[in-house]
Amino acid sequence: MWIVELLVVLFFIWLGARLGSIGIGYAGGFGVLVLSLGFGLKPGDIPFDVILIIMGVIAAIAAMQEAGGLEYLVQVAARVLKKNPKYITFLAPAVTYFMTLFAGTGHTAFLALPVIAEVAKKEGIRPSRPLAIGTVASQIAITASPISAAVVFVASALEPVGVDYVKLLLITIPSTFIACMLGAIITNFMGKELKDDPVYQDRLAKGLVKDPSESVEEKVLPPGAKLSVLIFGLAIVCVVFYATAISPTVGLIKKPILARDHAIISFMLAAASLIALLCKVKTNNIVNAATFKSGMSACICVLGVAWLGTTFVSAHLKEINILAGDLLASKPWMLAVVLFFAAMLLYSQAATAKALMPVALALGVSPVAAVAAFPSVSALFVLPTYPTLLAAVEFDDTGSTRIGKYVFDHPFLIPGVLTITFAIVLGYVFGRLIL
Repeated sequence: MWIVELLVVLFFIWLGARLGSIGIGYAGGFGVLVLSLGFGLKPGDIPFDVILIIMGVIAAIAAMQEAGGLEYLVQVAARVLKKNPKYITFLAPAVTYFMTLFAGTGHTAFLALPVIAEVAKKEGIRPSRPLAIGTVASQIAITASPISAAVVFVASALEPVGVDYVKLLLITIPSTFIACMLGAIITNFMGKELKDDPVYQDRLAKGLVKDPSESVEEKVLPPGAKLSVLIFGLAIVCVVFYATAISPTVGLIKKPILARDHAIISFMLAAASLIALLCKVKTNNIVNAATFKSGMSACICVLGVAWLGTTFVSAHLKEINILAGDLLASKPWMLAVVLFFAAMLLYSQAATAKALMPVALALGVSPVAAVAAFPSVSALFVLPTYPTLLAAVEFDDTGSTRIGKYVFDHPFLIPGVLTITFAIVLGYVFGRLIL
């Protein structure tokens, strides 16, 4: 019977992927209904902790966006990219990586992608190279962001086995960033040069390629733009300091009043309040911000998909242990493979980690293997339907960033797979040194 139930889970994941966007969450909740009423399974735990962290962080980011803070960050990034255009393939992933690291969401890449495409085209560099690795970097940086729901959840899951928040970040930040730079080296040689690309030549002849000199000038920022970034940045510093202080490794605060996830939520909402007050933001406009809409959509996705996963897993943990326990014990690298394919379908780092990481730890996967495999939850680039991936294709009017007719033949796949592979290997290296 559990095989039939697994097929039900896979069907609703497929249905969610077909619906796309928030539909993934809808289908997940539908699947829980079928499993509970149709097969008698007890509904699993709803991932309230992950959802609330996403909501808190997105609330602060949306306030900062409404104050002009995100536009200010993009202008700073644009100056860096335009000052060193020859190195766009390396600077693009660095920019998108640190924007995600800072904001805790990969959706900030939307703002940087048009600048990356413009700078590459102006320099005569194939835009698919920086756009591909830049998009991948924005996704993998989630596993290194101090305020991402995925990091906070995995840190709490690993704490009982000796890996706290501080140790996790000490491993994931250097391993993922170095991996992105290694991925950029390989990506820099992928595809024909722009001037030799027949698709580009055809589009150029038809007048479909916009002259990069026609780029829009920098917008005039609202008065509170820089202040909003400062407030948000200070909130992140407070989160990191508090989370470090309560970790068993440091132990500055022995009996914390606030748990780590509660601290992140409260600091983020406090930052949003200060931004609204000091930067004179109209709070009724915040709900219309692009980051707010995408963040709330992500909450529904995590709610449905992670709930579907925990419902099935909690009901069949014994069977999973029989089938996968010995395999993961002898071949711990298989966890990375499982997380990779799960993330490919679930479209959420937090949902993937929530659904599978506790199971892996319960099956006896070592802490080092679990931490090293963690970046695999960033395999959101495999199917060419993720929003930032589609945006990168849309922003490149040269046609170099295109999706082929065989679904998987797109420029994001190889850079993404290689970057995650590098991150896993480096995670093992840093994990052995730190743990």
